[in-house]
This record gives sequence, structure tokens and C-alpha cells, in this order.
Amino acid sequence: MHLDQNSYGAAALVLGICVVGFILLGFIPSKWVSWALRILLIIFSAFVIWFHRVPSRNVAGGPSEITSVADGKIVIVEKVYEDEYLKRDCILVATYMNFFDVHANFWPMSGEITYYKYHPGLNKLAFLPKSSDLNEHSSSALKNEYGEIFFKQIAGTFARRIVCYSKEGSHETKGEQMGIIKFGSRIDMFLPLDAKVKVKPGDLVRACETVIAEL
Repeated sequence: MHLDQNSYGAAALVLGICVVGFILLGFIPSKWVSWALRILLIIFSAFVIWFHRVPSRNVAGGPSEITSVADGKIVIVEKVYEDEYLKRDCILVATYMNFFDVHANFWPMSGEITYYKYHPGLNKLAFLPKSSDLNEHSSSALKNEYGEIFFKQIAGTFARRIVCYSKEGSHETKGEQMGIIKFGSRIDMFLPLDAKVKVKPGDLVRACETVIAEL
């Protein structure tokens, strides 16, 4: 396990503020109040570092199997029309990440990045259906010899920054980190209609370790 490389600055800023706060709280006359607040600062700084963690995971499945991009709960499995890139009917599998889930994201299969686009937007609750189109999100398409998939990293109410390492034309390896979403958020994955989906709404999934579908 290690800290997300794009979160060093945020972690350093929070730690710096907490250190200054820790020192200033020493001037409070009441030692009980001073140490109670100091303990809260220590807990908060530890949570910020813990939140931006990137765990080590064993990658499940073979090259034709799609693993989860993120930890979380499956909230949608349904047939939809994908109108941004694929322009066809697909199976949508949506994973909602709560505040305490790992928010690092990982490539769901090995292949070439065929499409990438960042969309600025709103910060509605990530589990709402419209959040897929209206919220800030990052779209990526990944293709290999078994097929092409399309997925979105969607910001939630508290998420204000999406990090995505997609670059059109690059070749990515299944199970490696592909980005991170800061705080509550969602992943929408669009699969071919003939994909064998292996999850259902309500299932808890883990990035890299849970097979979502087979192409």
C-alpha cells in the first residue's frame, strides 16, 4: 500500500495545517480542551492520508474478463444507449463508492486507450441517475482483442477533483492504477450486449479482485 502520487500536495498541505494548529492549540489555557482538539487534528490528518491510499491487489481473471475499476457497491445493471463514444446499446454496470471506500481506480482490462475526454460539471449526489451526465466526469475507452469497453469516473457531492491517467493511443495493463476520485463518487462501465455480466445490484465489489463481466 502507498499514497496516491497525485495526492502528495494535498496530504502535505493538510499535515502542515494540522502541525500549525497543533502548536497553536498549546496556547489554550485548558489542557483538557487543548489535547482534545489536538487529538481531533491527529485523527483528521491520519484519515486524509488513509483516504488517498492505493492498496496492493491481486488481479483476478484472464484477458477476456473485466474486473472492477473501484471498490464499492453495484447500484445499476441495465441496458442503456451510450451516446458519447460507442453510440450503441450497452449494458451499464454502475459502482457507487461511499466516503470510506478506497477511491483509487484501476484499469479493468489490458488494452489500448481509444478515447479519453474530461467533462467539467456539477457535483450532485453520485448515486442519482442524472449524475452520470451532469456531474464532473472523465470518460475513457479501452480496447483489446476481445472487445472494447467504455467507462466514466464520476464526481460526487463532495468530490471536487478527478485524476485520470488515460492517454489516447497508450497501452495499459489490467490491475495498474488508472487514477483516483477525491471523496464520494461513482464508476459507470458500459459493456457490449453479449458480455456475460457476473454481478447484480447490491453486490459489494473490490477493484482488481472482483470480475464484473466476461467479453
